[in-house]
Amino acid sequence: MGAITIIDFSPLWKTMKEKGVSQYRLLQSGIDNKTLDGLKKNNNITLLTLEKLCNIVECTPNDIVKFLPNEKDKKEEK
Repeated sequence: MGAITIIDFSPLWKTMKEKGVSQYRLLQSGIDNKTLDGLKKNNNITLLTLEKLCNIVECTPNDIVKFLPNEKDKKEEK
């Protein structure tokens, strides 16, 4: 069984801070409250949402999301 990867949106918050983009700007640009809340909780998003975020923040997907191996799954593979 393949390892499950954990999605981490912490790069988004760092990139937004560096570029001076507020959460309010995301809301004004079409990212809804539910999606914003999901990003804070590292929930899955669609590729369309990822594209919107890249356009709003003027960055690449690597500036928004990173994928982390699930430590529990790594231990079970050994």
